[in-house]
Amino acid sequence: MLPPGGRISGSRLARLLGSWRRGGARQGSADLAAALKLLVADGRLPVGTRLPSERELTDALPVSRTTITTALDQLRAEGIVESRRGAGSWINGPVGAGGGITTGDDTLIDLTRCAPPALPELRPAMEVAMAQMPEYMASHGYHERGLPLLRQRIADRYTSRGLPTTPDQIVVTSGAQHAWALVLRLFVGPGDRVLVEQPTYPNALEAVRAALAIPVPVPMAADGWDVDAYEAAVRQAGPRLAYLIPDFQNPTALRLSSEGREALTDLLRKARTPLVADETLVELALDDEPAPLPMAAFAEDLVVSLGSASKSHWGGLRIGWIRASTEIVHRLLSTRASIDLGTPVFEQLVLAALLEDPEPVLRQRRLEIAGQRDVALEALREHCPQWTFRRPAGGLGVWCTLDAPVSTRIAVVAQNHGLRLVPGPRWAVHGGCEQMLRVPYTQSPEVLREAIGRLGVVAASVAGTGFPADAEVLGPVA
Repeated sequence: MLPPGGRISGSRLARLLGSWRRGGARQGSADLAAALKLLVADGRLPVGTRLPSERELTDALPVSRTTITTALDQLRAEGIVESRRGAGSWINGPVGAGGGITTGDDTLIDLTRCAPPALPELRPAMEVAMAQMPEYMASHGYHERGLPLLRQRIADRYTSRGLPTTPDQIVVTSGAQHAWALVLRLFVGPGDRVLVEQPTYPNALEAVRAALAIPVPVPMAADGWDVDAYEAAVRQAGPRLAYLIPDFQNPTALRLSSEGREALTDLLRKARTPLVADETLVELALDDEPAPLPMAAFAEDLVVSLGSASKSHWGGLRIGWIRASTEIVHRLLSTRASIDLGTPVFEQLVLAALLEDPEPVLRQRRLEIAGQRDVALEALREHCPQWTFRRPAGGLGVWCTLDAPVSTRIAVVAQNHGLRLVPGPRWAVHGGCEQMLRVPYTQSPEVLREAIGRLGVVAASVAGTGFPADAEVLGPVA
């Protein structure tokens, strides 16, 4: 039985592949196989997708029939593609397991996931939560707002950052992405415009599109947010909502100053445009610098803040939250029931235990990540000396400026060297950022040195091979 799935045309596949070839006939089939695997890994060729015939591919790429046959044979051998006489070929399964993609005897080092492993303190926190579970198991288990204990501790964390907050202003969600989806559902409808930074988090863009809204990019300046550009965008687009990552912005790792926060909130207040501040990285300040007040401190009634334990504690907890005025909280709760009825109790108790005395745990996390950051920067200077970058003051990745517009080519070729990367254009609304690449430093120092050493080999192999300026890179980030 053939799997369900649509068929992709040869021209469409060629467009997705972009400039996939490194050059030279000998590596053509390997380059094509690596490019196709990247599309599968990134979700742009979902399982079940029917591939064009070899003849159609030969016309669309164009390459020799032998090159295409050899590339497909490699993908069949790896279980990624399956073929049947008379039925053609289709994507049979995901690329690797747990983010690893096999190439020969090696497993790809996954640099697409900018998230650290679990904190050591997670296990004792789980034991505390397990001891508390009998008390909660006697009830119905539905807590649309979140457990009072966890909401209190999240509110206390905001208060400690200079933003007095009560538990009634907190809604616990299943991660920050879930929180963003709930806020979008409340504020925007089909065709509404949402201001976003350019570059910005790809999954946030996909959530805007899933809400049938239109993301409107506002380019980031070299040193951060351009208030004049936001003023022009507000005047021209008439946005219904704005979305910013003010603390260690993903992917640039820049932080919005207090002056910038005040100027932007004043601008949006005059335009009556609500602002969503994504603070998922706020706890990961790696240098000893004074932290600005949260965005909501400058416009209490205007700003909706999103938070998460994924970057600071562990993504597997799937706990996020919304901090807003009580009026907005009541409106959010009225719409939540159509999506879900609350966040799992056990995970909430685990995070509540971790937040009972949060600073020692977070301090150790910051020290660990700061060490990994320094290892990554040293390795980049050694292996990719032609690239430039700022030393991140926080966050989990470094945003590199390449020596040529070859980000997509690097991501494709990297698979042949055991690496998985997110191409620069995936961070842009309509493509672009081809001269940019994010390098996370969430792996161990040993893995980082190995990964960036391989990255230097890849960079050297594609040096001087530009990417067509009119090409468009589509699809979500895995």
